[in-house]
Amino acid sequence: MKRSASVAILVATGLMAACSSTEPLSKPLDYKSDAPKPTANSLEVPPDLTAPQIQNKYNLPGGVTTASADPVVASATSPVAINQLDNVRMERAGTQRWLLVGNKKAAELWPVLKAFWQENGFVIKSEDPSLGIMETDWAENRAKLPNDGLRKLLETVGLGSVYSTGERDKFRIRLENTPQGTEVYFSQRGMEEVYADSSKTNTVWQPRPTDPNLEAELLGRFMVRLGLTEEKAKEQVKQTLAAPAKPQDPIVDGQLQLSDGFDRAWRRVGLALDRVGLVVTDRDRSQGLYYVKPAKGETDSKDSGGGFWSGLAFWKSDDGKAVKPTEPEYRIKLQEQGNGTTALQIQDKQGKPLADDFVKTALGKLQTELQ
Repeated sequence: MKRSASVAILVATGLMAACSSTEPLSKPLDYKSDAPKPTANSLEVPPDLTAPQIQNKYNLPGGVTTASADPVVASATSPVAINQLDNVRMERAGTQRWLLVGNKKAAELWPVLKAFWQENGFVIKSEDPSLGIMETDWAENRAKLPNDGLRKLLETVGLGSVYSTGERDKFRIRLENTPQGTEVYFSQRGMEEVYADSSKTNTVWQPRPTDPNLEAELLGRFMVRLGLTEEKAKEQVKQTLAAPAKPQDPIVDGQLQLSDGFDRAWRRVGLALDRVGLVVTDRDRSQGLYYVKPAKGETDSKDSGGGFWSGLAFWKSDDGKAVKPTEPEYRIKLQEQGNGTTALQIQDKQGKPLADDFVKTALGKLQTELQ
């Protein structure tokens, strides 16, 4: 891509250190989405809330629960305001964090969650209340830019976009109903614009590492949005900063052996799938199955030569060679072993084995995210 992006890249250089902060809920955030904001009422309840079409996908082990009886986002007729909510806590496993909102169904949280992201400068790109999944469009954190005279001048003449960080973030939000309440997961994915070659005339967008601390920052701010005091939310985030050391889960005979029981493994794997760029199209908790496909074409609108995710590292081996099976849809199978561990397998959509080289690479990527 040839453009004046060199300005964006140069401006981004040296800004990260100045914007970093270890104090919870103090990270400078001023997101602006690349996509235009919708004109519809931001708190309008999606029609999917009243007619979920998915059956038998949210069963808990040992019980029978259908989507029609207890969908992820059940029937709702109006947004629910939540004030002074103290029954919410942050949990952590490795680099992953999530919220447990006690005694609240996903339907009650959905409109508040949607408003939260819109208030923070994001555009909701897609949402599926029947699966409890929402996704934002790409947005830039313009708080990383210095508020100097050059920036103000460029914005005055309509060239504010030239003064850019060269970074974009997007988030996938997932809700899980549990007997205790609703679990809320935020997974961040980032891209950065870099020079394509030494001539510095063309730029390309490439993935950058997941930022767990940014996920924690937004989770903490959502706790405040739910009614928790800022002091209590900060304390919850601080309690998750120091995670106990955990040995890496081994890969044995084509399976990732997770040192977690089924319930904890199910939560963690769902978040890891979001992070590595796999879209959950369906799930059946009673069978321990996630149905997934690669995220494709979601950023083709940016002139990136085939889309941002066409070169995602998940689809490459460590030596850089492409590892792409011909089947574009997969099953992630979780099976409790009875000794406090859970085995994870990757299968094709019919449940058959996949090529060894692909399985090895894919399990390795999930292993890293689950560390």
